[in-house]
Amino acid sequence: MSAVRLRILIVDDEKLMRDLMSMSLLRLNYVVEAVADGHSALQLLENEHFDLVMLDVVMAGIDGFAVLAQLRTFSDVPVIMLTAMNRPDDVVRGFESGADNYITKPFNFREVEARIGAVLRRATHLLDGSSFEVAEFGDLRIHNIDQRAEIGGRPIDLTPNEFILLRYLALRADQPVSKEELLQEVWGYDESDSANIVELAIRRLRTKLEDDPAHPKRLVTVRGVGYKLAL
Repeated sequence: MSAVRLRILIVDDEKLMRDLMSMSLLRLNYVVEAVADGHSALQLLENEHFDLVMLDVVMAGIDGFAVLAQLRTFSDVPVIMLTAMNRPDDVVRGFESGADNYITKPFNFREVEARIGAVLRRATHLLDGSSFEVAEFGDLRIHNIDQRAEIGGRPIDLTPNEFILLRYLALRADQPVSKEELLQEVWGYDESDSANIVELAIRRLRTKLEDDPAHPKRLVTVRGVGYKLAL
């Protein structure tokens, strides 16, 4: 029996980019569909299953950030954003909207292949509930299978990336984890890609976990090493 081929949706209003990406992904044995605008993408995603979305940020009409925000109201499908904007604020906005990764234009297709592989491996690993079902750290409870967390019974509104970051730290509770390890294992990036993503993500996560984010008690900095989820 042949393996199931994964489905990828490309959303980009530039025909040349859609065609180039489609040809490259087809060569990698993915099933590929491509649309030119956000409204078409959302309609397709509401009615069909995809394993990954490659989403351009700058498009006529509804832009990629707006598409992603609407998509996250009904789907947790992994999303890689394609952007010519690599300022930290733009990257943060994408992650806060629920992006799983991003690629800055112009790019080569080896980079695309590597990022797709990293996101899909991470998504598969996240669905593996063998590590724990529910982890408790005081009044913080992390539900691995349901991909949710709560403090004192109150649900925490986490993006998919924030949950994966919290889960990764929970699996290594009270052990310092380096920024480089988090960058590679949570985002699938090399150290050189974007050194401040981890700091920005930790800062956002603290606003949701800590009573006083400026003086964290749960998600603490280990000076000279990285971060840990304290017991």
